[in-house]
Amino acid sequence: MPTLKPGERLLSLDVMRGIIMILLAAESCMVYHSLEHLQPGWLIEQFFHHPWHGLRFWDLVQPAFMFMAGTAMCISVESKRSKGVPEKENFRHVAVRSLKLFLLGTGLHCVYAGKLVWELWNVLTQLSFTTLVAYFLIGRSYKVQIGTSLLMVLLSDVLYRAVQIPGFDQPFVQGHNFGAWMDTVLMGKINSDGWVAINCIPTAAHTILGVTAGKLLMSAGPAAGKIRALLVAGVIALAAGYALDISGLSPIIKRICTGGFVLVSLGYVTLILAALYWWIDVKDHKRFTWIAVVVGMNSIFIYIFFETVGIGYLNGVVGIFVKGLLSWISVPVLWQAVISAFCVWALEWYLCYWLYQRKIFFKL
Repeated sequence: MPTLKPGERLLSLDVMRGIIMILLAAESCMVYHSLEHLQPGWLIEQFFHHPWHGLRFWDLVQPAFMFMAGTAMCISVESKRSKGVPEKENFRHVAVRSLKLFLLGTGLHCVYAGKLVWELWNVLTQLSFTTLVAYFLIGRSYKVQIGTSLLMVLLSDVLYRAVQIPGFDQPFVQGHNFGAWMDTVLMGKINSDGWVAINCIPTAAHTILGVTAGKLLMSAGPAAGKIRALLVAGVIALAAGYALDISGLSPIIKRICTGGFVLVSLGYVTLILAALYWWIDVKDHKRFTWIAVVVGMNSIFIYIFFETVGIGYLNGVVGIFVKGLLSWISVPVLWQAVISAFCVWALEWYLCYWLYQRKIFFKL
């Protein structure tokens, strides 16, 4: 596969997005929480965010989501440009999409709270900002894209160290850092779990470098060279990120998106994309990938569906019947929770497939 033709989909990208959505869906169905109570340990911990300084598998989900959004946008915009679509129309599409993402992200926090709230911590809200930033860099060189990404990361780390607000002058302490202070300015509150809204600044690097990956994969040239470039970039990012963490210059903390975390997560995500690109698009192993592809092509719809209908309704309704029936035959409570979670997961995927078959999915 020397180059990606206009209008052609990058199958590995859809598969990667699909896998991420399948994992996110399991979270909303309480699969991981039920398994944690049944059998706690290192393995199940990987499906929960690290409490502060450190890295778990689940910490890579959001960076991968942001990265893939950049890659997909690059391929889409460049394809439209090759067909002569006016730039004004391209920008309008991206701007409207960003507005939708912002409204959906802030709206989800209202759903979670059960009332109107003003909170900017959702991944969709952050993606609405990073999408716009990345769009303006699609036509720029690799050097400009990489340089801008590093500047965004550096800006964030410098702000945490340089801005000394009383009570918020400890850069890497939860609730006492610059990001927490900015939340009091933007929202009048601090997130109890340590998340901060200005993560949108450093995590813009994920979306911008996703654009860079898309630019590379669309370029002319042998697939081997593209894979080599992704592998080298991934290894360099990992080495730099872990070096920053070990030195103490920028410890790996996802909840405030430190430079160390951004680089390490970029490294892992880039290596994963390289592996999937090689296996699916180059080696043509496409059997059984259609499920992940369908999910990946409709990722935002599915995310909203699971986070609203799933969490707000189906989890409880299915639990009533499944747990009730299992209790009659004396199934232990912990196993009831696990079986109920998997039943919800299966039901919601069936509903998603039903909607897909009837073309009720909306594109975003």
